[in-house]
Amino acid sequence: MSGSLNGRRIWLTGAGGGIGRAIATELARQGARLALADPDPRTLDGLVNELQGKGHEAFALAIDVRERASVQAASEAVVARWGGYDALACNAGVSTMRPALELGDEDWDFNFAVNARGTFLVNQIAARQFVANQIERGCIVNTASLAAKVGAPLLAHYSASKFAVAGWTQSLARELAPLGIRVNAVCPGFVRTAMQAREVQWEAELRGLSPEQVLQGYIAQTPLGRLEEPEDVAGVVAFLMSDAARFMTGQSINVTGGVFMQ
Repeated sequence: MSGSLNGRRIWLTGAGGGIGRAIATELARQGARLALADPDPRTLDGLVNELQGKGHEAFALAIDVRERASVQAASEAVVARWGGYDALACNAGVSTMRPALELGDEDWDFNFAVNARGTFLVNQIAARQFVANQIERGCIVNTASLAAKVGAPLLAHYSASKFAVAGWTQSLARELAPLGIRVNAVCPGFVRTAMQAREVQWEAELRGLSPEQVLQGYIAQTPLGRLEEPEDVAGVVAFLMSDAARFMTGQSINVTGGVFMQ
């Protein structure tokens, strides 16, 4: 396989979701070898079979990004298979929706455990692997969110956890730059995924609207005039992992169709 990521060994978390599946497909198309992680690796069987059927190298493994031991075991499994890996796409994430004054500890803790702590653990363990195995051009791309740039009503806890991802990305990038390791993030907007479908239903119920009205509201906020597709995000992730982005680090790139332009 030839492409801008030809032969690069990439570990992808959150591979079972809409954005994760699109990232896996695009990275494979560009020649990457993939270790795909999800809490239940059986959910990745179809994706792995599809990629392998097209001649790409891919395998699945289990991970709970909230638990250091699980993250460490997953990283070690990738190293045992390949002798090391060159890049990490940290995509695992969750959301719930509730007015800020009605938030309970459970909602707050769940979002931070996966989105913030999970990013911290996977990033740290991957970066340690880059150093231990003397990986040249080590690269991390985190999935943040539009909500990491603009506070989102009904998603205050989710937004706070994604602001944490953006801040962590910038700080880690500064520390790892002298080692030649780049760390960036993507900030998707209103992406058409199963997660969005759940959020649309929640928002419709909380605001007394129909799901179609909620979706039309998303489109109205988007200058490019449509919902975002997972593939729109995947292309930017692949770019950030390529040598074309070799002088980019510490960036949280908006992939929002113009919803946010700073």
